[in-house]
Amino acid sequence: MDTVAQRPIGVFDSGVGGLTNVRALMERLPMENIVYFGDTARVPYGVKSRATIEAFTAQIVGFMLQHDVKALVIACNTIAAVAGHKVRQTAGNMPVLDVISAGAQAALEATRNNHIGVIATNTTVNSNAYAREIHRHNPAARVRSVACPLFVPLVEEGWLDHEVTRLTAREYLKPLLAEDADTLVLGCTHYPLLKPLLRREAPGLTLVDSADTTAEAAARALQKHGLLNDGTGGPPDYRFYVSDIPLRFQTIGERFLGRSLQQVEMVTLG
Repeated sequence: MDTVAQRPIGVFDSGVGGLTNVRALMERLPMENIVYFGDTARVPYGVKSRATIEAFTAQIVGFMLQHDVKALVIACNTIAAVAGHKVRQTAGNMPVLDVISAGAQAALEATRNNHIGVIATNTTVNSNAYAREIHRHNPAARVRSVACPLFVPLVEEGWLDHEVTRLTAREYLKPLLAEDADTLVLGCTHYPLLKPLLRREAPGLTLVDSADTTAEAAARALQKHGLLNDGTGGPPDYRFYVSDIPLRFQTIGERFLGRSLQQVEMVTLG
């Protein structure tokens, strides 16, 4: 790369779901080069200990730094909740964005009655990370988090508008609607694919897509640090790395990315 601004943004996740963040970055910052790593061989992270998640994260960040990235995006809610501070320590002065910080901030900007709902995986809900981040900015906000473990397999199955998914969403949303939440944070990389269904099931809720909000936060951070790519180096380069290529990876990955998934390379970390 000729300049620091032309270096890639590094995006990483415990699996394939972080491609929703890559998609949002491609749309918001079409000139930027992107390197993605998904730890598909060791997913899910949610059942692993803090020490293991921190060790895996350190390996991924090391891999990203080898690619001379100019910024890091933590696309995984579990990594952001458990090891986000470690990533920032390693990255030094480099901009580090994460889905939880961006999603919490966007929810506070969107809510009208200060009552925010969060749907996420069990691990993210149990970490209380979204509530902590929201309360850090506004202690008076009411936050209700609901674990939605069935959404991930339903999305990966491609049942984005299936009756089973609609009924599941209806059950998960009941406690949030009963408590008059007006804003809903989609606290998992899989959930943005369910936005059309969720809008139909809960038209009164403002949906906060952490992928979109993280892309917006990345744009602001790059501008602040003078790191925006002006495109003079040519068309953007996208590289995708995974630690395993499961049988259905291509199908699921392209569903998340919204386009053909090319230049996928398998690497082993650790």
